[in-house]
Amino acid sequence: MTTAPELRARLADVEDPLNDDDIVSMGLVNDVTVSEDTARVSLAFNAPYSPAEIEIGNEIRDVVEGAGLDPDLRANVDDDHGFDDEILPGVKNVVAVASGKGGVGKTTVAANLAAGLNDRGARVGILDADVHGPNVPRILPTENEPGVTPDGDIVPPASDGVRVMSTDHMMPDGDEPAVMRGPMVNNVMMKFINEVQWGRLDYLVVDLPPGTGDASLNLLQTLPVAGVVVVTTPQEMAVADARKGLKLFAEHDAPVLGVVENMAAYHCPNCEDTHEVFGSGGAAEISDDYDVPVLAELPVHPDFGSEAGGPTIRDEDSAVQDDLFDFVDETADRVGEINRRKVAEHVAERGDDVPEEADAPTGSP
Repeated sequence: MTTAPELRARLADVEDPLNDDDIVSMGLVNDVTVSEDTARVSLAFNAPYSPAEIEIGNEIRDVVEGAGLDPDLRANVDDDHGFDDEILPGVKNVVAVASGKGGVGKTTVAANLAAGLNDRGARVGILDADVHGPNVPRILPTENEPGVTPDGDIVPPASDGVRVMSTDHMMPDGDEPAVMRGPMVNNVMMKFINEVQWGRLDYLVVDLPPGTGDASLNLLQTLPVAGVVVVTTPQEMAVADARKGLKLFAEHDAPVLGVVENMAAYHCPNCEDTHEVFGSGGAAEISDDYDVPVLAELPVHPDFGSEAGGPTIRDEDSAVQDDLFDFVDETADRVGEINRRKVAEHVAERGDDVPEEADAPTGSP
Protein backbone atom coordinates (compact mmCIF):
# COMPACT_ATOMS: atom_id res chain seq x y z
CA MET A 1 0.00 0.00 0.00
CA THR A 2 1.16 3.53 -0.78
CA THR A 3 2.46 5.28 2.35
CA ALA A 4 1.77 8.86 3.38
CA PRO A 5 5.32 10.07 2.53
CA GLU A 6 5.10 8.39 -0.87
CA LEU A 7 1.73 10.02 -1.54
CA ARG A 8 3.04 13.43 -0.48
CA ALA A 9 5.91 13.00 -2.96
CA ARG A 10 3.40 12.25 -5.71
CA LEU A 11 1.40 15.36 -4.81
CA ALA A 12 4.46 17.46 -5.62
CA ASP A 13 3.51 16.92 -9.28
CA VAL A 14 0.31 18.94 -8.78
CA GLU A 15 0.82 22.57 -9.84
CA ASP A 16 -0.98 25.69 -8.64
CA PRO A 17 -1.98 27.10 -12.06
CA LEU A 18 -2.10 30.70 -10.83
CA ASN A 19 1.07 30.76 -8.72
CA ASP A 20 3.39 28.67 -10.93
CA ASP A 21 4.62 26.31 -8.22
CA ASP A 22 3.67 22.91 -6.87
CA ILE A 23 1.32 22.59 -3.91
CA VAL A 24 3.85 20.77 -1.69
CA SER A 25 6.63 23.33 -2.15
CA MET A 26 4.15 26.11 -1.41
CA GLY A 27 3.16 24.50 1.89
CA LEU A 28 -0.44 24.00 0.76
CA VAL A 29 -0.50 20.36 1.92
CA ASN A 30 -1.11 20.52 5.66
CA ASP A 31 -1.24 16.82 6.37
CA VAL A 32 -1.44 13.45 4.64
CA THR A 33 -2.60 10.31 6.40
CA VAL A 34 -3.30 6.87 5.00
CA SER A 35 -5.69 4.54 6.77
CA GLU A 36 -6.71 1.24 5.17
CA ASP A 37 -7.82 2.19 1.63
CA THR A 38 -8.37 5.91 2.29
CA ALA A 39 -5.99 8.85 2.03
CA ARG A 40 -6.99 11.96 3.93
CA VAL A 41 -5.34 15.09 2.55
CA SER A 42 -5.68 18.38 4.44
CA LEU A 43 -5.13 21.42 2.22
CA ALA A 44 -4.50 25.08 3.07
CA PHE A 45 -7.28 26.19 0.72
CA ASN A 46 -9.65 29.02 1.63
CA ALA A 47 -11.59 30.08 -1.48
CA PRO A 48 -14.66 27.83 -1.73
CA TYR A 49 -16.06 27.41 -5.25
CA SER A 50 -13.03 28.98 -6.87
CA PRO A 51 -12.74 27.21 -10.25
CA ALA A 52 -8.95 27.03 -9.88
CA GLU A 53 -9.14 25.36 -6.45
CA ILE A 54 -11.76 22.95 -7.75
CA GLU A 55 -9.36 22.10 -10.61
CA ILE A 56 -6.46 21.55 -8.19
CA GLY A 57 -8.69 19.39 -6.00
CA ASN A 58 -9.65 17.22 -8.98
CA GLU A 59 -5.96 16.75 -9.85
CA ILE A 60 -5.23 15.72 -6.26
CA ARG A 61 -8.05 13.17 -6.39
CA ASP A 62 -6.58 11.75 -9.60
CA VAL A 63 -3.17 11.38 -7.91
CA VAL A 64 -4.68 9.68 -4.87
CA GLU A 65 -6.78 7.33 -6.96
CA GLY A 66 -3.74 6.61 -9.13
CA ALA A 67 -2.02 5.44 -5.95
CA GLY A 68 -4.84 2.94 -5.37
CA LEU A 69 -6.52 4.93 -2.58
CA ASP A 70 -9.84 6.63 -2.00
CA PRO A 71 -9.41 10.43 -1.63
CA ASP A 72 -10.78 12.28 1.38
CA LEU A 73 -9.92 15.96 0.89
CA ARG A 74 -10.33 18.57 3.64
CA ALA A 75 -9.57 22.31 3.66
CA ASN A 76 -8.25 24.17 6.68
CA VAL A 77 -6.41 27.43 7.32
CA ASP A 78 -5.91 29.33 10.57
CA ASP A 79 -3.56 31.84 12.19
CA ASP A 80 -0.66 29.42 11.62
CA HIS A 81 -1.12 30.16 7.92
CA GLY A 82 -1.27 33.93 8.41
CA PHE A 83 -5.07 34.31 8.61
CA ASP A 84 -6.82 36.40 11.26
CA ASP A 85 -9.20 34.29 13.36
CA GLU A 86 -10.16 36.92 15.95
CA ILE A 87 -12.11 39.51 13.94
CA LEU A 88 -15.14 37.91 12.27
CA PRO A 89 -13.89 34.41 13.21
CA GLY A 90 -16.65 32.64 11.28
CA VAL A 91 -15.92 34.49 8.02
CA LYS A 92 -13.33 32.97 5.69
CA ASN A 93 -12.92 35.87 3.26
CA VAL A 94 -13.84 39.55 3.37
CA VAL A 95 -14.09 40.96 -0.15
CA ALA A 96 -14.46 44.75 -0.33
CA VAL A 97 -15.99 46.41 -3.38
CA ALA A 98 -14.81 50.01 -3.82
CA SER A 99 -14.90 52.90 -6.25
CA GLY A 100 -13.12 56.22 -6.47
CA LYS A 101 -16.41 58.06 -6.95
CA GLY A 102 -20.14 57.46 -6.89
CA GLY A 103 -22.32 56.64 -9.84
CA VAL A 104 -20.16 53.92 -11.38
CA GLY A 105 -22.37 50.97 -10.38
CA LYS A 106 -20.37 49.80 -7.36
CA THR A 107 -23.40 48.58 -5.41
CA THR A 108 -24.76 46.75 -8.46
CA VAL A 109 -21.41 44.98 -8.86
CA ALA A 110 -21.23 44.12 -5.14
CA ALA A 111 -24.78 42.75 -4.99
CA ASN A 112 -24.32 40.63 -8.12
CA LEU A 113 -21.01 39.31 -6.77
CA ALA A 114 -22.67 38.25 -3.53
CA ALA A 115 -25.63 36.65 -5.29
CA GLY A 116 -23.38 34.89 -7.81
CA LEU A 117 -21.10 33.41 -5.14
CA ASN A 118 -24.18 32.22 -3.29
CA ASP A 119 -25.60 30.64 -6.44
CA ARG A 120 -22.29 28.84 -7.01
CA GLY A 121 -22.86 27.20 -3.61
CA ALA A 122 -20.92 29.42 -1.19
CA ARG A 123 -22.22 30.76 2.13
CA VAL A 124 -22.35 34.52 1.57
CA GLY A 125 -23.20 37.73 3.39
CA ILE A 126 -23.09 41.33 2.25
CA LEU A 127 -22.43 44.36 4.44
CA ASP A 128 -23.79 47.59 2.99
CA ALA A 129 -21.18 50.00 4.34
CA ASP A 130 -22.30 52.88 2.12
CA VAL A 131 -24.23 54.52 4.95
CA HIS A 132 -25.23 57.63 2.98
CA GLY A 133 -26.59 55.61 0.06
CA PRO A 134 -27.55 52.18 1.42
CA ASN A 135 -29.00 50.63 -1.73
CA VAL A 136 -28.05 46.96 -1.39
CA PRO A 137 -31.53 45.97 -0.10
CA ARG A 138 -33.02 47.45 -3.28
CA ILE A 139 -31.18 44.82 -5.30
CA LEU A 140 -31.20 42.11 -2.62
CA PRO A 141 -34.54 42.65 -0.87
CA THR A 142 -34.73 40.77 2.42
CA GLU A 143 -37.57 38.53 3.48
CA ASN A 144 -37.78 40.12 6.95
CA GLU A 145 -36.17 42.67 9.25
CA PRO A 146 -32.98 42.05 11.26
CA GLY A 147 -33.44 39.96 14.40
CA VAL A 148 -31.89 40.39 17.82
CA THR A 149 -30.34 37.70 20.02
CA PRO A 150 -30.90 37.58 23.80
CA ASP A 151 -27.44 39.14 24.14
CA GLY A 152 -28.43 42.08 21.95
CA ASP A 153 -26.49 41.06 18.83
CA ILE A 154 -28.05 41.62 15.42
CA VAL A 155 -29.06 38.68 13.22
CA PRO A 156 -28.98 39.75 9.55
CA PRO A 157 -31.99 38.85 7.40
CA ALA A 158 -31.59 36.86 4.19
CA SER A 159 -32.25 37.56 0.54
CA ASP A 160 -32.56 34.25 -1.28
CA GLY A 161 -29.71 32.82 0.74
CA VAL A 162 -27.50 35.93 1.01
CA ARG A 163 -27.35 37.45 4.49
CA VAL A 164 -27.77 41.21 4.25
CA MET A 165 -26.94 43.96 6.74
CA SER A 166 -27.49 47.59 5.81
CA THR A 167 -28.18 50.94 7.45
CA ASP A 168 -31.27 50.94 5.24
CA HIS A 169 -32.75 48.52 7.78
CA MET A 170 -32.36 51.24 10.41
CA MET A 171 -33.71 54.16 8.37
CA PRO A 172 -37.30 55.45 8.22
CA ASP A 173 -39.27 54.53 5.12
CA GLY A 174 -39.62 56.99 2.28
CA ASP A 175 -37.26 59.64 1.01
CA GLU A 176 -35.70 60.68 4.32
CA PRO A 177 -31.92 61.05 3.89
CA ALA A 178 -29.38 59.28 6.08
CA VAL A 179 -27.84 62.23 7.92
CA MET A 180 -24.74 61.00 9.73
CA ARG A 181 -21.52 62.72 10.72
CA GLY A 182 -18.10 61.05 10.71
CA PRO A 183 -18.17 59.65 14.28
CA MET A 184 -21.72 58.34 13.79
CA VAL A 185 -20.70 56.56 10.59
CA ASN A 186 -17.77 54.90 12.33
CA ASN A 187 -19.94 53.85 15.27
CA VAL A 188 -22.48 52.24 12.95
CA MET A 189 -19.77 50.38 11.06
CA MET A 190 -18.12 49.10 14.25
CA LYS A 191 -21.52 47.92 15.45
CA PHE A 192 -21.99 46.01 12.20
CA ILE A 193 -18.57 44.42 12.58
CA ASN A 194 -18.70 43.60 16.28
CA GLU A 195 -22.38 43.02 16.99
CA VAL A 196 -23.72 41.19 13.93
CA GLN A 197 -24.01 37.42 14.11
CA TRP A 198 -22.99 36.52 10.56
CA GLY A 199 -22.52 32.86 11.40
CA ARG A 200 -20.19 30.85 9.19
CA LEU A 201 -19.55 32.49 5.83
CA ASP A 202 -17.26 31.64 2.95
CA TYR A 203 -17.42 35.23 1.71
CA LEU A 204 -18.52 38.52 3.24
CA VAL A 205 -18.86 41.13 0.49
CA VAL A 206 -18.50 44.70 1.81
CA ASP A 207 -19.96 47.49 -0.31
CA LEU A 208 -17.65 50.34 0.70
CA PRO A 209 -18.66 54.01 0.51
CA PRO A 210 -17.45 55.71 -2.68
CA GLY A 211 -14.19 57.62 -2.51
CA THR A 212 -11.25 57.38 -0.14
CA GLY A 213 -12.70 58.92 3.01
CA ASP A 214 -12.48 57.98 6.68
CA ALA A 215 -15.21 55.33 6.52
CA SER A 216 -13.34 53.26 3.92
CA LEU A 217 -10.03 53.79 5.70
CA ASN A 218 -11.41 52.69 9.07
CA LEU A 219 -12.93 49.55 7.57
CA LEU A 220 -9.67 48.65 5.84
CA GLN A 221 -7.80 49.07 9.13
CA THR A 222 -10.34 47.03 11.08
CA LEU A 223 -11.32 44.16 8.82
CA PRO A 224 -9.07 41.31 7.66
CA VAL A 225 -9.65 42.08 3.98
CA ALA A 226 -8.83 39.23 1.60
CA GLY A 227 -8.94 41.61 -1.33
CA VAL A 228 -10.58 44.63 -2.95
CA VAL A 229 -12.55 44.84 -6.20
CA VAL A 230 -12.23 48.32 -7.71
CA VAL A 231 -15.14 49.46 -9.89
CA THR A 232 -14.81 52.20 -12.48
CA THR A 233 -16.32 53.31 -15.75
CA PRO A 234 -14.22 54.10 -18.84
CA GLN A 235 -14.62 57.85 -18.24
CA GLU A 236 -11.40 59.72 -17.57
CA MET A 237 -12.51 61.22 -14.25
CA ALA A 238 -13.78 57.89 -12.92
CA VAL A 239 -10.51 56.20 -13.87
CA ALA A 240 -8.48 58.97 -12.19
CA ASP A 241 -10.45 58.55 -8.96
CA ALA A 242 -10.13 54.76 -9.13
CA ARG A 243 -6.36 55.17 -9.26
CA LYS A 244 -6.49 57.11 -5.98
CA GLY A 245 -8.36 54.21 -4.43
CA LEU A 246 -5.71 51.75 -5.57
CA LYS A 247 -3.03 53.88 -3.92
CA LEU A 248 -5.01 53.89 -0.67
CA PHE A 249 -5.32 50.12 -0.66
CA ALA A 250 -1.62 49.68 -1.43
CA GLU A 251 -0.70 51.92 1.51
CA HIS A 252 -2.77 49.76 3.86
CA ASP A 253 -1.67 46.35 2.54
CA ALA A 254 -5.12 45.51 1.17
CA PRO A 255 -4.61 43.29 -1.89
CA VAL A 256 -6.40 44.48 -5.02
CA LEU A 257 -8.16 41.55 -6.64
CA GLY A 258 -8.68 43.46 -9.85
CA VAL A 259 -10.66 46.13 -11.68
CA VAL A 260 -14.20 45.98 -13.04
CA GLU A 261 -14.95 48.34 -15.91
CA ASN A 262 -18.68 48.93 -15.71
CA MET A 263 -20.70 50.51 -18.55
CA ALA A 264 -17.88 49.49 -20.86
CA ALA A 265 -19.91 49.53 -24.07
CA TYR A 266 -23.44 49.36 -25.39
CA HIS A 267 -24.41 46.58 -27.76
CA CYS A 268 -27.33 47.70 -29.87
CA PRO A 269 -29.82 44.81 -30.23
CA ASN A 270 -31.31 46.31 -33.40
CA CYS A 271 -28.26 47.25 -35.44
CA GLU A 272 -25.86 44.76 -33.78
CA ASP A 273 -23.24 47.50 -33.48
CA THR A 274 -21.25 48.12 -30.30
CA HIS A 275 -21.01 51.71 -29.12
CA GLU A 276 -18.43 52.84 -26.57
CA VAL A 277 -20.67 55.47 -25.00
CA PHE A 278 -18.31 56.39 -22.17
CA GLY A 279 -15.00 55.75 -23.92
CA SER A 280 -12.83 52.69 -23.52
CA GLY A 281 -9.62 51.33 -22.07
CA GLY A 282 -9.78 52.83 -18.59
CA ALA A 283 -9.55 49.53 -16.74
CA ALA A 284 -6.82 48.30 -19.10
CA GLU A 285 -4.70 51.36 -18.29
CA ILE A 286 -5.08 50.71 -14.55
CA SER A 287 -4.26 47.05 -15.11
CA ASP A 288 -1.06 47.91 -16.96
CA ASP A 289 0.09 50.57 -14.49
CA TYR A 290 -0.71 48.69 -11.26
CA ASP A 291 -0.22 45.09 -12.43
CA VAL A 292 -3.72 43.98 -11.45
CA PRO A 293 -6.10 42.04 -13.67
CA VAL A 294 -9.28 43.28 -15.31
CA LEU A 295 -11.91 41.07 -13.68
CA ALA A 296 -14.71 42.09 -16.04
CA GLU A 297 -15.84 44.58 -18.65
CA LEU A 298 -19.58 44.84 -18.08
CA PRO A 299 -21.68 46.46 -20.81
CA VAL A 300 -24.23 49.22 -20.56
CA HIS A 301 -27.46 47.28 -20.23
CA PRO A 302 -30.99 48.18 -19.12
CA ASP A 303 -31.04 45.13 -16.80
CA PHE A 304 -28.62 46.95 -14.50
CA GLY A 305 -31.07 49.80 -14.05
CA SER A 306 -34.07 47.62 -13.20
CA GLU A 307 -32.87 45.31 -10.47
CA ALA A 308 -35.54 46.08 -7.89
CA GLY A 309 -36.80 42.53 -8.26
CA GLY A 310 -33.39 40.95 -7.77
CA PRO A 311 -29.84 40.91 -9.15
CA THR A 312 -29.32 40.52 -12.88
CA ILE A 313 -27.08 37.48 -12.35
CA ARG A 314 -30.19 35.55 -11.33
CA ASP A 315 -32.07 36.47 -14.49
CA GLU A 316 -31.65 33.55 -16.85
CA ASP A 317 -33.04 35.61 -19.72
CA SER A 318 -30.47 38.40 -19.30
CA ALA A 319 -27.86 38.79 -22.01
CA VAL A 320 -25.26 39.74 -19.38
CA GLN A 321 -25.74 36.79 -17.00
CA ASP A 322 -22.77 34.89 -18.46
CA ASP A 323 -20.55 37.99 -18.16
CA LEU A 324 -21.51 38.32 -14.51
CA PHE A 325 -20.80 34.70 -13.67
CA ASP A 326 -17.42 34.99 -15.42
CA PHE A 327 -16.73 37.96 -13.13
CA VAL A 328 -17.75 35.95 -10.05
CA ASP A 329 -15.45 33.08 -11.02
CA GLU A 330 -12.53 35.42 -11.76
CA THR A 331 -12.97 37.09 -8.37
CA ALA A 332 -13.09 33.79 -6.48
CA ASP A 333 -9.98 32.63 -8.34
CA ARG A 334 -8.13 35.81 -7.39
CA VAL A 335 -9.10 35.37 -3.73
CA GLY A 336 -7.75 31.83 -3.87
CA GLU A 337 -4.58 32.85 -5.70
CA ILE A 338 -3.75 35.53 -3.12
CA ASN A 339 -4.67 33.30 -0.17
CA ARG A 340 -2.49 30.44 -1.38
CA ARG A 341 0.41 32.82 -1.99
CA LYS A 342 -0.07 34.17 1.55
CA VAL A 343 0.19 30.61 2.90
CA ALA A 344 3.39 30.00 0.93
CA GLU A 345 4.96 33.24 2.15
CA HIS A 346 3.96 32.57 5.76
CA VAL A 347 5.30 29.03 5.67
CA ALA A 348 8.56 30.29 4.14
CA GLU A 349 8.92 32.94 6.85
CA ARG A 350 8.44 30.34 9.56
CA GLY A 351 11.04 28.15 7.87
CA ASP A 352 8.83 25.09 8.06
CA ASP A 353 10.24 21.85 6.77
CA VAL A 354 8.02 19.43 4.92
CA PRO A 355 7.25 16.75 7.54
CA GLU A 356 8.14 13.16 7.02
CA GLU A 357 4.77 11.63 7.83
CA ALA A 358 4.08 8.10 8.96
CA ASP A 359 1.01 6.11 8.10
CA ALA A 360 -1.94 6.56 10.40
CA PRO A 361 -2.88 3.41 12.34
CA THR A 362 -5.52 1.23 10.75
CA GLY A 363 -8.99 2.46 11.73
CA SER A 364 -7.91 6.01 12.60
CA PRO A 365 -10.16 8.85 11.31
